[in-house]
Amino acid sequence: MRRIYEPPEPDDGLRVLVDRLWPRGLAKDAARVDAWPKVLTPSTELRRWYHGGGSYEDFRLRYEAELGTPEAAELLEDLRNSARAGQVTLLTASRNLERSHARVLAELLQR
Repeated sequence: MRRIYEPPEPDDGLRVLVDRLWPRGLAKDAARVDAWPKVLTPSTELRRWYHGGGSYEDFRLRYEAELGTPEAAELLEDLRNSARAGQVTLLTASRNLERSHARVLAELLQR
C-alpha cells in the first residue's frame, strides 16, 4: 500500500488504484496503474460522509458492508489470488494511509 504520487518501484508488482476518482495532477501513463477496480472503492456518498467528519470506525464498517456485494466480493477474491501469486500494491491519493479505505482493503485481502 502506498500513495500513488510516489514513484513506481520495481517490486510493486501489480499496481491497483483503489480510489474512485483519478488523482489530481497525475498523468495516467506516469502512474503505471495495472488495474482500477472502481467497484472496490468507497461509494461517493460514503467518501463524502467520512470526509465530512464521520468516524473512522463507522467508515470502516460501512465500507466493509459496501464490499459485500457479489461483484465486489468476486473482485476482492481475484485480488487475493493475485496477492498469493505475487506482489500487489494498492495505490491511493489518501494522505493518511493508516486511516484510509486502502488500509481497510489491504486488511480484507489478508483474511
